[in-house]
Amino acid sequence: MEWFESEKFWTQYAPIMFDDARWAEAPTVAQYVKDLAKLSDGAKVLDAGCGLGRISVELAALGLDVTGIDIIQSELDAARDSAEAEGVPLTLINHDLRTYHAPNQFDCTINLYTSFGYCDTLEEDMQILRNIAESVKTGGTFILECTSRETAIMYWTPGEEFERAGYKVVTHFEVVGAWEGLKSQWTLYPLVIANEAKQSKLQPVVDHCFVQRLYPASFLRDKLIEFGFSKAEVYGDYDLSPYNEHARTMVVIGVK
Repeated sequence: MEWFESEKFWTQYAPIMFDDARWAEAPTVAQYVKDLAKLSDGAKVLDAGCGLGRISVELAALGLDVTGIDIIQSELDAARDSAEAEGVPLTLINHDLRTYHAPNQFDCTINLYTSFGYCDTLEEDMQILRNIAESVKTGGTFILECTSRETAIMYWTPGEEFERAGYKVVTHFEVVGAWEGLKSQWTLYPLVIANEAKQSKLQPVVDHCFVQRLYPASFLRDKLIEFGFSKAEVYGDYDLSPYNEHARTMVVIGVK
């Protein structure tokens, strides 16, 4: 089983990865998606790798017909609770993106917040990309946002320490191969104990390591063309700023 298929991992790490700032930005990101894809009310949107429904719920609140898909049922349960709390309809599917097929079903598909590049093989990653691409209707849009090889290099750091969700979090990063991947180690220490003792004497509650495959933006852009999009462009943020040395992230937009 891959690490991202573990319910236990997401129960432990979701509060760390999705802090208050990530939740606060969700309405703005959702509005960007609706505007970039030129979506009318009722348009069908697939959030591929929807997780806790952070973006899905906000898209539904904008009047869109949203389907969220994720491999982790507990994440989908949380997304359903959020949708019910906000009073918006949301279709949720428990499925593996490597085998999910819904040809020509959606006006827009999205895969956001670096939810791509974690499979054991390049072929599996490309199958996910192909499946998402096939789900887009003719004239529809696919928006992919994630850390690229270039942005990983630009914002490289060996690690950091911060406090969140009751833990002292210590991260350590290493380059894999010729910048082919980024190995990340996230270690969680009980915050109360961490404040009272030296870290070297602490036993971590959780210590998790994973690798994200780093793709050049041009590679992903060209793959979208190969997988059936009539055009694909790369930007440095949702505001369509240039993908250059000032890029905050990588946003690839494909149109069929």
